[in-house]
Amino acid sequence: MSIQVSEKAEGKILEIHISDKLTKEDYEHFVPEAERLIQQHGKIRILFDMTQFHGWEMAALWEDIKFDAKHHADIERIAMIGDKKWEEWMAKFCGPFTQAEIKYFDHEDAANAAPWLAEGL
Repeated sequence: MSIQVSEKAEGKILEIHISDKLTKEDYEHFVPEAERLIQQHGKIRILFDMTQFHGWEMAALWEDIKFDAKHHADIERIAMIGDKKWEEWMAKFCGPFTQAEIKYFDHEDAANAAPWLAEGL
């Protein structure tokens, strides 16, 4: 599996560590967890650690688009951690597709992602 999911801050923060290429099966693991937390809290915050991320399989990309369309208003903040220029660009590109505040953190600055995400909880 190329995705690991864990809850923080009593389920108000969902940490997702992704590596390799995301598959449709990864979304079958991630989406129910995210939807359960959204159901419990209304809105959640997400930390994406993409340090070893290498993109999506086509079926996974479709699952990502469906999730984003369904939950564009259910996420307050997204912290994205990466180590590649395209990942920083992706964080900026996502802005119009969500109401969440998005901030990119380079891998060397990753320690600041969780505190930023938890501000005001």
